[in-house]
Amino acid sequence: MHELDSLVTILLHHFGVMLPDYMVMLLFVMVGTLVIFWVGTRRLSVDKPGIFQQVLELLTETVGKFLDDIIGHDGRKFMAPIGTFAVLILISNLMGLVPGLMPPTGNIIVTISLALCSFVTYNFLGIRAQGFSYIKHFMGPVLVLTPLFFPIEIISHLARPLSLSIRLFGNIFGDHQVSNVFVHLVPFAIPVPFILLGLLVAFIQTLVFSLLSMIYIAEAVEHH
Repeated sequence: MHELDSLVTILLHHFGVMLPDYMVMLLFVMVGTLVIFWVGTRRLSVDKPGIFQQVLELLTETVGKFLDDIIGHDGRKFMAPIGTFAVLILISNLMGLVPGLMPPTGNIIVTISLALCSFVTYNFLGIRAQGFSYIKHFMGPVLVLTPLFFPIEIISHLARPLSLSIRLFGNIFGDHQVSNVFVHLVPFAIPVPFILLGLLVAFIQTLVFSLLSMIYIAEAVEHH
């Protein structure tokens, strides 16, 4: 199915900037997020926190609790990669609900890139935490079974970014296409349930990607 360009991409094409829509939307999300967070965190206050600060603290604490439960007492030191995934994916998912914009995560190239970032991140953290001993994660519980477990574990780890990317892409792309069809057919009250469904899908897929990344990090840094 042909994917339409967003209004931002069409405007850039009019001025001769020929970039694919998913790249324009992803840059739009990243730059917009950086600007919003920079402006919103300039006046942080302990005594009189603003609405933005309260929402940010709530989200940070929620992610922190997940990290504590899944990874352990040192889980919050991995807030940076998990928080980045969560914010980027959530805002990208929600872009599909804004008229004239497209969700970057509705493109397989974007979701594969995010999944590969997760893959590289948890393996890097595992190697940093355990050094050469990290390879023991692929050797199985008994040394004599290593020839059997090693290829299975390698295939299992290589399948993780594929699973992450296809799951995120399929859900966001499908939801966006279905919503567009109903919005064009009946542009009034009927699309409301699909907008609510879109919100639900956006949050659930962000949660799934973030939780799986946490689990992968927890397995990688765990000392067998």
